[in-house]
Amino acid sequence: MSERVYNFSAGPGVLPEAVLKKAAEQMMNYEGSGMSVMEMSHRSKVYQSIIDGAEKSLRELMNIPANYKVLFLQGGASLQFAMVPLNFMKNNKADYINTGEWSTKAIKEAQRYGDVKVVASSEAEVFNHLPVVNENDFRADADYVHMTSNNTIFGTSWKKYPNVKGKPLVVDMSSDILSKVIDVNDYAMIYAGAQKNIGPAGVTVVIIREDLVEYSRPETPTMLKYKTHVDGASMFNTPPTYGIYIAKLGFEYLQSIGGVPAIEKINNRKAAMLYEVLDNSKLFKCHVQNKEDRSIMNIPFRTASDDLDKKFLADAAKEGLVTLSGHKKTGGMRASIYNAMPIEGVEKLVAFIKKFDKEN
Repeated sequence: MSERVYNFSAGPGVLPEAVLKKAAEQMMNYEGSGMSVMEMSHRSKVYQSIIDGAEKSLRELMNIPANYKVLFLQGGASLQFAMVPLNFMKNNKADYINTGEWSTKAIKEAQRYGDVKVVASSEAEVFNHLPVVNENDFRADADYVHMTSNNTIFGTSWKKYPNVKGKPLVVDMSSDILSKVIDVNDYAMIYAGAQKNIGPAGVTVVIIREDLVEYSRPETPTMLKYKTHVDGASMFNTPPTYGIYIAKLGFEYLQSIGGVPAIEKINNRKAAMLYEVLDNSKLFKCHVQNKEDRSIMNIPFRTASDDLDKKFLADAAKEGLVTLSGHKKTGGMRASIYNAMPIEGVEKLVAFIKKFDKEN
């Protein structure tokens, strides 16, 4: 390819071109420091200003209250699957809702440390909808409730969370953080891998209410205690310095276009365009039929034929529409239209779908 493609990858996902250009400009010499960010000491004043700036911008974007700590960690969301029970399980009980691949893995990991109740699941239907949650099924003595906000593989997303009866709500927001306005006060903890809506792979953002920081199980390794990283201000060990720098540029870019309310409108517009063409197609079918359950970030779809799906993917790639393959559990195609996917990319995909639909 001689030009940039429209990258619909589920993650690592597309980044804003403005961010990539800014990083390219500063690659050899960051703001007169004479060195690249990836070369500089994380203990330097220059780098301290970068990580402080990243936290400041994220706090402003999400209106994070002062009684919440912001951490930039490593290990991806997958490490959080273990850190959450290690730090939150006091009564050795937790309630989970299973809506996809990542919540399944979170459940399996938590079961290593205590009694995990799956309050609701849509696994039997290949996670093609959100399960009905009976709020009375939450246990009074559960230490917390864990949910996944948006399901990257299967294309479902919570618009409204169930009433967890005052228990701490822990949510994996890896694939839709910063895509829509939320009230951080509704959550005890939010965590998200960066590689979809924030920056490159290697950074994990944790937003945790400060009253939950002190406790951890006796066997918890030092590196897996939230208190370790709160006390060290995300610098107990060398953080993913360059990834945090790119995240900072991404936060600042989002602020420059109007913040989360502005990108939420754009995201809703992109998703509406794509769902409309798919719902009106004779050839394609969305994995998630219930419109109330649909994600605005990840849209899995397919034809009735594996051969046609392969032809679609091959022809789309020739048009610069790439990484549209669906996950092996759903087959077909999947368009991930994160914050950084421009409207023009979705418009081109919509036009291609119409053309392919007509020709086939």
